[in-house]
This record gives sequence, structure tokens and C-alpha cells, in this order.
Amino acid sequence: MAAGSETQHTPLAHLRFAVERARGRRYPEFSHPYRNDFQRDRDRIVHARAFRRLEDKTQVFSSYYSDHFRNRLTHTIEVSQVARTVAAALGLNGDFTEALALAHDIGHPPYAHSGEIELDRMMRRFGERFEHNTHALRIVESFETPYARFPGLNLTFEVREGIVKHSRDLVPGTDPALDEYLPTLRPPLEAQLIDLCDEIAYNAADFDDAYSAGMIRVEDAQASIAKFAELWDDAESMFPGASDRVRMHEIVRALIEVMVTGLMDGTIAAAAGLADVDAVRSAPNRIAVFTPEAAQCSREMKAFLRSHVYLSAEVRNATEFAVRRMEALFDFFMDRPDVLPEAYREQSAGEPLHRQVCDYIAGMTDGFFRKTCDQLGL
Repeated sequence: MAAGSETQHTPLAHLRFAVERARGRRYPEFSHPYRNDFQRDRDRIVHARAFRRLEDKTQVFSSYYSDHFRNRLTHTIEVSQVARTVAAALGLNGDFTEALALAHDIGHPPYAHSGEIELDRMMRRFGERFEHNTHALRIVESFETPYARFPGLNLTFEVREGIVKHSRDLVPGTDPALDEYLPTLRPPLEAQLIDLCDEIAYNAADFDDAYSAGMIRVEDAQASIAKFAELWDDAESMFPGASDRVRMHEIVRALIEVMVTGLMDGTIAAAAGLADVDAVRSAPNRIAVFTPEAAQCSREMKAFLRSHVYLSAEVRNATEFAVRRMEALFDFFMDRPDVLPEAYREQSAGEPLHRQVCDYIAGMTDGFFRKTCDQLGL
């Protein structure tokens, strides 16, 4: 290997969060003979019931319309793939990054963001909130109970910190339950990557699914997304005999590469002059950023998807009925808590009833939610 080649190929290796730096677990455990702590965290997340339930939670399009569309689990796998690629290219900790990527959506309720908004509206009536990152922390701390020696999954501090910080910075004193997670500091760079890798994955996947659903016209995308227009012209020249569907596959892959490359280049530039992990943590702003060009591409894609897909009548109609039933189900359990499963009532006995009801509904898959509402006549 030539001198300096390792630095060239792993430009941010000096900012890698080494597993040896981890603050440990809430409940001490013996080391594993052949897996490090972040690998064990990753495996615990994969084997969690909440992770498996992602298979029947809507991303954007319900499986009712097609089994080719992404669900929350396949989306999570795509985020993990993007995040591992970026971490490896930058020289960051791949095990840590993978664990965070796999955990990033386990707190989502049924019916995607519409379900989250509705549960938050319900909880506001009691002076509280529902937020999927905080709920994910509750899942790994309390709701998953596969171990006899301790509650929850007993994940490392850094993975728990990354779960609550992956898409936001904490404000000291805002939520006392989160004050232990260093609210005055940025998370490690691996955790900072997840939000933007998530953005890359859902931009590309939602665009691809919406095109398959017949909701996107090429002409509209050309007029709204400059990079798409450029790539479409290139695809027409390079693949004159290809169908529009095949050209779209080529373009979606190219859009992913534009954003991934922009994330790596932007992060390298933002990290200039940072000596170590502590400098990342104390930086005034997050270090994981897009280049201006990649950020513009992502903004245009998000705006286009919002206007043509997320706010479309097709998507709204698919979720409005479910959301109305969510309020009805919430109110039913508030009036009839005895209908909640006995084991769940025992496990959550220390929580106020509105929190018990919220957490129970949040843990449902789309299918179980529909089944429950049907059985109760809601």
C-alpha cells in the first residue's frame, strides 16, 4: 500500500467512533467472545419484535395496492445499505452505523407519518407528545423483554443516544427523560449520518414507488427537479431503445449516487480541521452535511414528492380512514382499559392510562390495527 493511501481512501478515519470508547450498557454484561458491543447491539435490534413488525408498517403506499412497494422494513434495509456504504468510504465505524440505521424507524406507529401525527394529536390532549424517536428509546429500554437479567435490550449508551439524536439535536431541560444523553453535545459522526442516509433512501424509493403507481409524469419531474431533467436527457441518449421504466431505474440509481457522493464530499469538507471525535461532539453545527448541489437535489425531490405524492388525493384517501379509526380506537381504550391485553397492562402499570393506550397503538402493525378495529366494530 502506498504511503498515504489509507488516508486517501478513508478520509475521516480519525473521526471514527471506536467501540472501545463506548460508555457501556445500563446493566453491565460480560464481553462476548467474538462480537464487539456494537455488533451485539445490531443483532439485538434485528431480533427485536419491534424490528420484525416493520414488515407490516406502511412507508408511503400500503401493500393493499401492490406488494412491490416499500414497507417500513424494506426502507430500513435500504437506509442501512446507504449508511454502511458511506461509513465504509469515510472510514467510520460500520458496526455502529449499521446498528443505528437498523434502529432508526422502530418507533414508528402504523400508517407512517399520518399515524404519528394523529397519535401526537391525541397525546396533546393530556399535555404530552408522541414522537417516534422517543418512542423508539422506550422500546429498546422497556418494551422489548427477551432477557431475564434486565429490562429492554440493554443497548450501549451511544446507540441509545444515536436513536434519540439521529434527526434532531436535544435542548437541555426540554425533556428530563433525555437529559442523560448529553444534550449540549452533538452525537458521533456515525449517528449524524443516519438522518441524511434516511433522506437519500426515502427520496429515491418514494420516487420510484410513486412512478410505479402511475403518480409521476416524466414531464412534471423534469420541470421540477433539475438533476432529474439532466439525467433523463442523458438516459435518452445512452439508452435509446430502453423503455421508460428501465430508464427510470437508471435515473433513480444515478440520483442516489448524486446524493451519496454529495453527502460524503460535504461531510469531508465540513470536517476539515477537526482532530478527533471530541471535536465532532463539541462542534457548533452538525458535520454530516450535503454539498450545496446535493442539498439542492434533495430539496427539489422532497418538494416534488410532497406536492405530487404525499399530499395527493390517492395517498390521503388511503390513510384518512385509518387515521379516523385511530382516534376511535384511542378513545375506546381510554373508556375500556380492561380490553387491553392483561400482560401489557401489567408491564405498563406504572404509566398513566393515556400513555399506556398510546404506546399500545404505536406498537401495532397496520394489519393488527385493522383487525383490532374490525373486531371492536370501530
